[in-house]
Amino acid sequence: MNIFRTKDFSLSKTEMHRHLKLWDLILLGIGAMVGTGIFTITGTAAATLAGPALVVSIVISAICVSLSALFFAEFASRVSATGGAYSYLYVVLGEFPAWIAGWLTIMEFMTAVSGVASGWAAYFKGLLSHYGISLPQALNGTFNPEHGTYIDFLPILVIMLVTAVVLMNSKTALRFNSILVVLKFSALALFILVGVWYIKPENWSDFAPFGFGQIYGGSTGIMAGASLMFFGFLGFESISMAVDEIQNPQKNIPRGIVLSLIIVTILYAMVTLILTGIVHYSKLNVDDAVAFALRSIGIGWAANYVSLVAIFTLITVCISMTYALSRMIYSLARDGLLPKTFKEVTKTSRVPKNATILTGLVSAIAVGIFPLSSIAAFLNICTLAYLILLAYGIIKLRKDKGEPKEGEFKTPLVPFLPILSILICLSFMLQYTLETWIAFVLALVVGVIIYFTYGYKNSTLSKNQ
Repeated sequence: MNIFRTKDFSLSKTEMHRHLKLWDLILLGIGAMVGTGIFTITGTAAATLAGPALVVSIVISAICVSLSALFFAEFASRVSATGGAYSYLYVVLGEFPAWIAGWLTIMEFMTAVSGVASGWAAYFKGLLSHYGISLPQALNGTFNPEHGTYIDFLPILVIMLVTAVVLMNSKTALRFNSILVVLKFSALALFILVGVWYIKPENWSDFAPFGFGQIYGGSTGIMAGASLMFFGFLGFESISMAVDEIQNPQKNIPRGIVLSLIIVTILYAMVTLILTGIVHYSKLNVDDAVAFALRSIGIGWAANYVSLVAIFTLITVCISMTYALSRMIYSLARDGLLPKTFKEVTKTSRVPKNATILTGLVSAIAVGIFPLSSIAAFLNICTLAYLILLAYGIIKLRKDKGEPKEGEFKTPLVPFLPILSILICLSFMLQYTLETWIAFVLALVVGVIIYFTYGYKNSTLSKNQ
């Protein structure tokens, strides 16, 4: 049994249309990253973990993500394959490590779609209640017979909508996503332009009330804030999963990842500084922190606009992540590690239909029935685990295949930066609770079982051999 057999993706041909340009990729990355992280988690993290020093947490998270982005960029320029980290690791580490990375990516994006849909429903329910409208109790919450709730209908509805959008031609889906991203920027620009005039420097006087925290095993402080704000950057890797549909992927994927990440980091830092400057950090433990801050200074019309845009914003995150996840499942099915029905594409738009439907179906079931109280931590720990594999993979790539050729992206300071990335990722992972670790281990066990009962014997490599 050879679970470390590698695959040469240079011979693979795509069945999809190559029509996505650099601007499409930047908007895809921004659409995936700018969502719950900036509209909700910034307030919660400032109030409970880091105070105004959350801006330092954001920079630390951005450094961690930037390191991984460099690795993604080099892999993307040297390995022309869809599937992101999964395909890259298939080339250098072999099938089983690649499957684990792919499985953890599925866990990340599937749970993210469910969680964001749940957040969308919370905003929308708040908007409906403002006008005295509410759903029947049985359809207004996750499964809890004691409270009379059996299924949360609204998030299921939005996932159905998002799935329908992603089933369209990729260009159409991403154009719709781009319109919503522009709308999202208008709300954040409004907050920045209005809020900057209402900053009270005294709100920053106790800049780091929880201290720096601990590098390993902390529960509060700047490092704990960084581990949570890592959630706000999830989705940047969705760009590399669209490689089969990108014009000139070797150049445009690295550019798309780096540019979208720079834009989002600047945006997060500005919003956090203004947020904690307008309102004392201790009052920001609310679900709608940005709108709450605007209401606190008496600008209700701007707060209402931000709230409305936030509802649409969360849809863009769902679209970006559903899009990326369906391509991930397509890649695994194409390589035989999942049933071949998931690699089928539509005749006209060349979209992986069954993979997209599976994504929507499982996400809808999860969000409609199961509570998602610890979603950010579970998402983060799954992502951090496969980013550790990716960091090791870039070291192995250099060892096996040498330096990048002219025209290919080159990660600087290898192996120093990959080792630094591994240490930072481990630090973030050890900030989480025992419950999060138990969920993570259970997810890994399920993934291992699927591989050894189905994936290994049905792999295209196994059939070739």
